Amino acid sequence: MDLAHPLRSVVPSLDGPVLLVLAGLVTPVSGREITRLVGKTSHSGVQRVLGRLAAEGIIRTERRSGAVFYTANREHLAWPAVEVLAGMRRDLLRRITEQVTAWPVPAQSVAVFGSLARGEGGTDSDVDLLLVHEDNLSDERSRTWEEQVDALVAAVEAWTGNRAQPYDVSMGELRAHVHAGEPIVQSWRREAITLAGLDVGALLRSVSR
Repeated sequence: MDLAHPLRSVVPSLDGPVLLVLAGLVTPVSGREITRLVGKTSHSGVQRVLGRLAAEGIIRTERRSGAVFYTANREHLAWPAVEVLAGMRRDLLRRITEQVTAWPVPAQSVAVFGSLARGEGGTDSDVDLLLVHEDNLSDERSRTWEEQVDALVAAVEAWTGNRAQPYDVSMGELRAHVHAGEPIVQSWRREAITLAGLDVGALLRSVSR
């Protein structure tokens, strides 16, 4: 799955990013503003897509002072499918959250970071997961924890087609990473999105003392 533009998973053309932008807007915007929000594409290409979508009735047009403004037609029969595709990133985070909150050996904290957290990446991007567990797990709880992580990795890869990359640490290992100044810690501080357990930012502050 294209982590930055999930609509491209089903709509690989420029139509996908344009629809994704329009799905996130509630007020009419100009074609040039849509081009800016899509990024890394030509205005003429966006204009062709907008013309095609308008002809299909999926978007509405409004002329103001010589410029054409566009908005999504959420009453169109096809629009619910657009909403589902546009919301795939949100749905992925929800599914991860639901799975990890049901774990028999609870996590101290679960977060995503990297390209998924930043809203970047593509079909070859990893889904980076920070998984923090308590110290000194018994042998039985350690086996259960490993089984949980393996099941999550398999599920994420099935849901997205992307490789899941778990960063699995104990509280003690997390503290050691912070005190050693490991570069990955800065990534967690800047961009991690906490999905379950303790907030990652607060957790990193607590173990740095």
